[in-house]
Amino acid sequence: MLKAKDIMTTRMITLTPDTHITDAARILLENRINGAPVIDGEGKLRGILCQSDLIAQQKRLPVPSVFTLLDSLIPLTSQKSMERDIKKIAATTVSEAMTEDIASVHPDTSLEEIATLMVERKFHTLPVIDRGRLVGVIGKEDILRTLLPTSEKNE
Repeated sequence: MLKAKDIMTTRMITLTPDTHITDAARILLENRINGAPVIDGEGKLRGILCQSDLIAQQKRLPVPSVFTLLDSLIPLTSQKSMERDIKKIAATTVSEAMTEDIASVHPDTSLEEIATLMVERKFHTLPVIDRGRLVGVIGKEDILRTLLPTSEKNE
């Protein structure tokens, strides 16, 4: 059975929290990757920046839904959700746009578990962590490559 260590990319492109958004977009596009781990000065994983985080900057700020009860306006959208949307739309650095609530996998995590996590949580990029260190990244392409015959995987 294939595991994360069998399919992960170990030559990773990483970003820092202070990388400018336009530089991050350029890096993702030039390298044809969907996302990149965000690493701080000590090498600690701080988050993931995906294309969808950057696309969120172009979305319209939703008008909060409210209902009236006894002459009071009651919001149906949480303040925290609204603040997160505003932060992403106005982001100028990776730290302001990245996803901080990330899932990671261990090198021995099975392909089945990885695929399930990606589908159920709509992740496109998963960091592989071993003993607290980032050792690899798994993207959708890494999963798709497992479907190819062995002769095509190395091309």
